[in-house]
Amino acid sequence: MHPASPGAAPGLTDFPLDDTGRRSSTSLGRAVVADALRPIDPAAAAAAEREPDWRRGYLRHFRALVEAGLSADGSAGYPIAEAGLASVQARMRYRLRDGEEFSLAQVLLAEPRHPYDTVEMAGSGKPDRDLSDLVRRLDGWVAAGVVEESCADAVREVAANPDWLDLDDFRFALLGAGAEMGPLKALLDWGATVLAIDLPLAELWERIRATVAGSAGRVLAPSVAEDETPGADLSAALPTIAHWLLGFDGQLVLGNYGYAPGNAYPRLAAAVDALSVHVRQQRPDTALTVLATPTDVYAVPAEAVHQARSRYDARTRRARLTTPLSGGRLLLPNYPVPVSPGINDSLVPQQGPNYALAKRIHRWRATLARRDGLVSFAVAPPTRTRSVLRNRLLKAAYAGAHLFDVEVFDPAVASRLMAVLMVHQLRKPRAADPAAWRDETVAAAHGGLWRAAYHPRTALPIAAVRGFL
Repeated sequence: MHPASPGAAPGLTDFPLDDTGRRSSTSLGRAVVADALRPIDPAAAAAAEREPDWRRGYLRHFRALVEAGLSADGSAGYPIAEAGLASVQARMRYRLRDGEEFSLAQVLLAEPRHPYDTVEMAGSGKPDRDLSDLVRRLDGWVAAGVVEESCADAVREVAANPDWLDLDDFRFALLGAGAEMGPLKALLDWGATVLAIDLPLAELWERIRATVAGSAGRVLAPSVAEDETPGADLSAALPTIAHWLLGFDGQLVLGNYGYAPGNAYPRLAAAVDALSVHVRQQRPDTALTVLATPTDVYAVPAEAVHQARSRYDARTRRARLTTPLSGGRLLLPNYPVPVSPGINDSLVPQQGPNYALAKRIHRWRATLARRDGLVSFAVAPPTRTRSVLRNRLLKAAYAGAHLFDVEVFDPAVASRLMAVLMVHQLRKPRAADPAAWRDETVAAAHGGLWRAAYHPRTALPIAAVRGFL
């Protein structure tokens, strides 16, 4: 099997045909969630399979995945991740122009007809490894419940060991290198070498060139020809990208930062997951880095539950009246009962089931990668990225989030914070916890969602109204 050349749009990562003959993200999402639940909770799996309105009903099934993962003292999170990822990779297809279809694993074994050239961009600055700007904020963030104490501890430890930011021993392969939440700028400021993969869009690469120019680092990027705009489409050119990445020496750190709107996002997530597996099979020392969204469902420690319940008990008289006047729809408690661990359900319906599935694929891979190798995983804060601000309701809700003890970060601050946490986990790796959920709480920078008084979806409408004003 020989996919066409990169310049000729060789193929497409796509959904499988469903029973109606359509390629449906809804059918895929329903099936994958059911497959993931089946080894631990067959009844919950059957409920997911029978869900008649996946677009609206997906929320409870994604919560069920986390609840089921608490079984067997939390170790059930591992078979859930295994089953979910196996389902994704067994179902997703790579379609060629001539109509042939293959699994993503099959297509990654193909030799590309036309390998990529490499374009180099080098900065002329000196490394800037001063983290005092972040360190000054840590106490305030912890006191406000914006980040977990372990997040602050990790940043302080990196700041106390500035030599950790000399990253010459790694090659950072950033998938979605131009992402606002990605670590590109921080890595370049520290003098790192970055293998940058993003779409071949002239404006995007002009921004990347400008970022490189004043930095101490360098960027290597794939290109169909030296005189063409660099870049590659992860969903279309999987085998060619894999061949290019594996051509570099040094320990690879494969960072997953790509985003795509709508049903393109789970297709991209599946492609990146298959690429990650393939690269690690060829280079077992490869580390993975994953940013987890705060708008998901997590099991959280007792300390977070306690602070949230204390805040709820101290709510104002107006807030106490709002709940009954709204028919029990607004300002409900984040954690109705004092359980440990608590379940924080911060899923946002406006982001939809495609977003939730893509992010869950990322989380599942991080869960297994920590057990089987080296991974950097941390929950990132709510951030004013361009993709978020395109949604009027989310933009307004973020503008009013401070009313409910949630801090929304600027992209520059959030991306730098998450880059420091990545370095900490690369320099000081830890063994996987027997309970998968506990690993997800380490160094979490959730912006306050875990420790807020109210269930996020019952505060979102009020935050949005205030944000519109």
